[in-house]
Amino acid sequence: MKSAVETLSPTRVKLTVEVPFEELKPNLDKAYQQIAKQINVPGFRRGKVPPMVIDRQVGRGAVLEQAINDTLPQKYVEALEANELTPLAQPEIEGLEIADDEGFGFTAEVDVKPTITVPDYTGITASVDDVEVTDSDVDEQVDALRERFATLTDVERPAADGDFVVLDLKATQDGEVVEGAEVTGMSYQVGRGGMIEGLDEALVGLTPGEDKIFDSELVGGDLLGEQVQVAVSISQVQEQELPEYDDEFAQLASEFDTVEELTADVRERLGRGKRLEQAAAARDAVLEALLEQVEIPLPESIVTDELNSRRQSIEQQLSMAGITMDKYLEDESQTVEEFEADLDRRVRDAVAAQFLLDEIAKKEEFGIDQAELSQHLVRRAQQSGQDPQEFANHMFEHNHIPDLVQEILRGKALQTIVDAAVVTDASGNTVELKNLRPDGTIGDPEAEAAEAEETDAEGDAEPEDDAAKDD
Repeated sequence: MKSAVETLSPTRVKLTVEVPFEELKPNLDKAYQQIAKQINVPGFRRGKVPPMVIDRQVGRGAVLEQAINDTLPQKYVEALEANELTPLAQPEIEGLEIADDEGFGFTAEVDVKPTITVPDYTGITASVDDVEVTDSDVDEQVDALRERFATLTDVERPAADGDFVVLDLKATQDGEVVEGAEVTGMSYQVGRGGMIEGLDEALVGLTPGEDKIFDSELVGGDLLGEQVQVAVSISQVQEQELPEYDDEFAQLASEFDTVEELTADVRERLGRGKRLEQAAAARDAVLEALLEQVEIPLPESIVTDELNSRRQSIEQQLSMAGITMDKYLEDESQTVEEFEADLDRRVRDAVAAQFLLDEIAKKEEFGIDQAELSQHLVRRAQQSGQDPQEFANHMFEHNHIPDLVQEILRGKALQTIVDAAVVTDASGNTVELKNLRPDGTIGDPEAEAAEAEETDAEGDAEPEDDAAKDD
């Protein structure tokens, strides 16, 4: 087989492939055998029809077409490997030329990974914000904990923001009830949002037995974006009473005896969480600093696909939260153009980062073992809220395992860059990343190694003690 590459752009090539007859012939013979089993010809047993008879009955062209359909994918892959190309999408096959008894040829245009010159990634410097836990942060967490133990008391007054109400709601369009937009006896906290636009404003000031009708726009379902008329009434108004934040509450809600101990624990847990957020910001900052050192051409088809995927994901999340895109943009103080420009920038940075990390993983010759893959599968399943075994089965059945392997390798590449970087916070302190544990605490490798050695030594001594007892 002969192949030649024409570079159409840094991310797209045109492959010209010529396959000689001798490389086609095994699949041609196979095609004759398969067709012989499928046709009935008087005077011949099924499966024993000679090629010459098949040519007369079916046509030589049909046999060649089947043989080429079996051969072309294999030769396309061989041409990619021979020219060290990594495809990013399905090829556009054109110019198929067949010369009987001489073989066939074709051309294939395909997006490929760009050639990247990896810059030096040792000693990259980056800066992140300080880890700061404020009193308001602690108060917010404490209030959330108190709300878990709150009680609801019926009150005889109009509903106010923060109250709970028991409501009946029905949305109609042209006099017809909208499917899935009718509830009865539902408990709802005024001001919580996420149900239907305009509901909170309608509830404020409403007293039990009263109803109100307002217009709204649906943010989900088949009638997404369409105007509906909503009728809402309430039968109860309940005021939320939070328990006192005292030692008695600390003992009820935690394993601590005093509020001082509980508050200290809340502050510590917040600190660990913010330390993890700082580490994530540090990884992003280091990767961004490295990306600024290299120019990476991006295939527009890949960028477009990723843009569409992310845009759809955002719209689904907003729909589930009961928020329209217009409301989201208003809250973010963004125009549609600014939103699209920001999304485009983030997608291009993400695609460029993947290409760069793939090259670094290749350069470092990283590999993975079964345990790492299993751990990654479990972690991904937990993130998506699925059963690990069902998630793993789905990944194997749909051939997504190579994608998961690439995710692990990219993670290793990024960790290598971050470990070699110098990251400081806004106060000039060096940010500890290498020994940061998944729970946000800082590990001590030397102490942990010494403890492990001591444990191993104790384990090794036990059989000797048993032997001594036997003696």
